[in-house]
Order: sequence, then structure tokens, then C-alpha cells
Amino acid sequence: MIEAMHDPRAALRALDRSLHRIGIDGYILLLLGTVGLATLLPATGAAASVVTGAVKVAVGLLFFLYGARLSPEEALAGARHWRLHLLILGCTFVLFPLLGEAARVLPDAVLGPQLYTGVLFLTLLPSTVQSSIAFTSMARGNVAAAICAATFSSLLGIVLTPLLAAWLLTSEAGVQVSGEQILDIVLQLLVPFAAGQLLRRWVGPWIRRHRTVTMVVDRGSILLIVYSAFSEGVREGIWGQVTVTQLLWLGAVCLAMLTFVLVFTGVVSRRLGFERADRVTIRFCGSKKSLANGLPLATILFPAASVGITVLPLMLFHQIQLMVCTVLAQRWGRRADAASAARPGRP
Repeated sequence: MIEAMHDPRAALRALDRSLHRIGIDGYILLLLGTVGLATLLPATGAAASVVTGAVKVAVGLLFFLYGARLSPEEALAGARHWRLHLLILGCTFVLFPLLGEAARVLPDAVLGPQLYTGVLFLTLLPSTVQSSIAFTSMARGNVAAAICAATFSSLLGIVLTPLLAAWLLTSEAGVQVSGEQILDIVLQLLVPFAAGQLLRRWVGPWIRRHRTVTMVVDRGSILLIVYSAFSEGVREGIWGQVTVTQLLWLGAVCLAMLTFVLVFTGVVSRRLGFERADRVTIRFCGSKKSLANGLPLATILFPAASVGITVLPLMLFHQIQLMVCTVLAQRWGRRADAASAARPGRP
């Protein structure tokens, strides 16, 4: 106790252990606190630009660290893992849209036409990149494959999502593909990763000695994403456009879809004989939907007056997937660490 009073880090470790004893994850409390902060004090004006810039910097740094940590052999192996990539892309662009179509049977009293349109729209989006990789890393999954799978999904989504939306949403607006989105992906993800690969010889040993740095960037980037996403929702005034009952139903629908995909990817990946690290990657990359890709596309595909209500399902699904997957990533990571420590021959 005395040590904890004089050492803030010891106090935080003691608090984390106490929370775990009563079944509370300290990182979940940080996520909830971040949501509350964004709801009460959303980033607006110049502050919103600063937060957006911070997210981009954090994501770029994250990919630089991954590039510096991964050997070229591991990265090439991740790109060659075609069975894993096909399964993830199938879940993202086939299974999810089928679930969105199945939601048509819900009565209007549950969601209403606008919210249902938003649900269907979110099922057409590509997987997230930064959070999928961060969760895969936290859970000790195949990070190299996650980087490739999430990047493939994001790149394909630039073309597939507008085409699927034009088909399934019967939008009369012309579908446009933004070259700026492709450039953003290249600059934010591929360039830092390539820089990390080029500097791996000098930076890699330092990163392996200081694994806490990668962990802080992993978790810090997720907190920034949560704050930025919720600030965007509050600025759009989405909470005043739906009733509490509709919001509860929407949350239930989003949670049901996420649960179904997590269970499906777990069962199928096990039946197909994937190793444990690959199963982790498939479940995280195959169950995510990208808010960063969804918001710009929504402004193109939908009238300005209805964008706020249309992206509400995506906003809510995004927060649910972050919180649920945080719990899973923490749990699976602890199990993997315990199993690794228990192997014969380890000190």
C-alpha cells in the first residue's frame, strides 16, 4: 500500500488487479469514460481537427511500429495466406449483406425505414483497419495476416461498397469512387508500414526490447478512435432523432449481428483447420465495419438531411464492436500468455 502511494504505476497495477478480481476490465472503464467524455465534451471546431489529426498520427505510428516489428518473411507469409483472406472477405462482403437483407423482416416499429437503411448500409462497408490489427495484436493473433486482410478489405471496399449500395439500396444518386480515399489509405497505412520495414534493421531491436510502446499505441489509438467517432455523432445531433425504444432495438440488432459473425467465424475457421493465431485474425478482421470509410461514403450516397440518422446504426455498431472485441482481445491475450508461459522449457 505504501509503495502504491509513492509509485503511481504501482497504484495503477494494484487498481487493475482489484478490478479484475471483481470481474471488471480496467480498459473497458477507460472506453466508457472516453464515450462519456465525447458525449459531454465533443471535439468541435479546431479541436475536432486536432483530434482527427491525432488519430491519423496514431494510426501512422501504429503501422510504422508493426512494419518495424515484422520481418519481411512474416509479412510475405501474411499476404500469401489466401484461404484466410477469402474467408474474411466473404464474411465482410457476403455474410454481412445477407444479414442486412434478413433484417428487412423486422417490423417498422422496431427500426423504421431510415434506421433500417442505415443498418443495411453498415453491412456493406469494409472491415476496419487500425482496430482490427490492434485487437489482433492484443489477443496474440497473426498480426501480419491481419495487416494484409484489413488493408485488402479497405481497398476493395472503396469499389465494392458503392456498387453494393447502388444495387441493394437502389440509390438514384450516381455512385462515385473517391481517389482521395485511396490516397489516404496509401499515406496513412502503407507508407508508414513500408517505412517501418525499411528501418526495421535499426528500429526493430529497440521495439522488441520496449514492447510497452506498441501496447500503448495499440490501446491509445483505439481510445482516440472512440472519442473521435462519438464526437462526430454528437456534432450531428443523432441522439435527438430517435426514441429510446428505437435506440434499444437498434443496439440489440447490432449486437445480434456482431455476435452471429463472431460465432460463425469461430466455428468455420476451426472446422477449416486454421491455427489459433489465424482464428483470432479471422474473427477480428471478419467481424468489423469501418466508420472511417462509412462516413465519407454516406455523404456521397445519401441526401445531406438524412445522413445523420443513416449513419447512426454504423456509429452504434462501431462502439459495440470496439467494446465487445476489447473484452475478447484482453481475455484471449491473457490465455495465450498463460499458455506460452506454461510451455516446457520456458524460464
